[in-house]
Amino acid sequence: MLRRVVRAALVTGTLCLLTACSAVNGGVPPGSGTGGIGGAGTAAAGPGAVSVSAAASAGTAPGAADTPSTAATGTAVALLATLPVKGRAAATGYDRVGDFGTAWLDRDHDGCDTRDDVLARDLTDVERPGGCRVLSGTLVSPYTGAAIRFMRGATTSAAVQIDHVVALEDAWQTGAQQLDQEAREDLANDPGNLLAVDGPSNEQKGSGDAATWLPHVVAFRCSYVARQVAVKAAYGLWVTPAEHDAIARILATCPMQPAVRTAFSARPGGTAAGSGSGGAAVVPAPATPAAPGAPAATPAGPTPAPSFANCAAVRAAGAAPLHVGDPGYSRQLDRDGDGTACED
Repeated sequence: MLRRVVRAALVTGTLCLLTACSAVNGGVPPGSGTGGIGGAGTAAAGPGAVSVSAAASAGTAPGAADTPSTAATGTAVALLATLPVKGRAAATGYDRVGDFGTAWLDRDHDGCDTRDDVLARDLTDVERPGGCRVLSGTLVSPYTGAAIRFMRGATTSAAVQIDHVVALEDAWQTGAQQLDQEAREDLANDPGNLLAVDGPSNEQKGSGDAATWLPHVVAFRCSYVARQVAVKAAYGLWVTPAEHDAIARILATCPMQPAVRTAFSARPGGTAAGSGSGGAAVVPAPATPAAPGAPAATPAGPTPAPSFANCAAVRAAGAAPLHVGDPGYSRQLDRDGDGTACED
């Protein structure tokens, strides 16, 4: 429970804007092994593709709806300093499905699995006629800058894959063995730990951490490691000495890179995602003392939060958009699960 309280305090809220950062000279040797579960796509760029140069220079995941963090840690550098540093545990007993659940679950209960939610978030020109399954779209991979036209199909889906920014085997070896099943399933499906990317990069990365693999697009590396730091802080994981030093070297080029908080990994009362309640814990302000001799005021009852039947009602009330923690926010109104409801 303490770990969950700390995790919630660190990471409650909306996804943070991952800003552009300075170039990191040189590269790191690629990792080896196999990538995460495949998304969908083909290698050919299609009409409507996002500018490759713009995506690379911005250093943000295409389609991500992020906002600046107001976490007390402020910067990714400061958040990194809170992570324990110790050696990697053995991978003995690691089981992707047994330990982290079947890919992909519907942890935000919006009726769509995580894979389709991430594709819909990160691709443009999305065709999703049934409301869940993404049939086509365009991705500019944040890892390479390559434009990929996605067409769902048995022979094309592997061209776009969903990468766990903190690979699940790496998470297993840096503390996830100590989490319960529910928390591990949250980690595997947390939108803050997931990006739609080109298949070859995901497969090359495998289970590598920042010491063994980094995105080819140098301008995206600050954003990438900031996400890794956020996920490890959110789920009480540690970093290895080599991983810590690699992340620190990158963040030294962008010391004001904001800390990141994911909307998916915390619920009210300081409990972790999946516990059955939603939003951030609220600490009431201290009461103002009454003036000497004045009769004690009768405590007022709590003001009920507004309840909206749909986004049309939210807009009619002038309350759009709603964010996690705002009065009236609900998962039913936030269909894409990004922490912001009725934004369109």
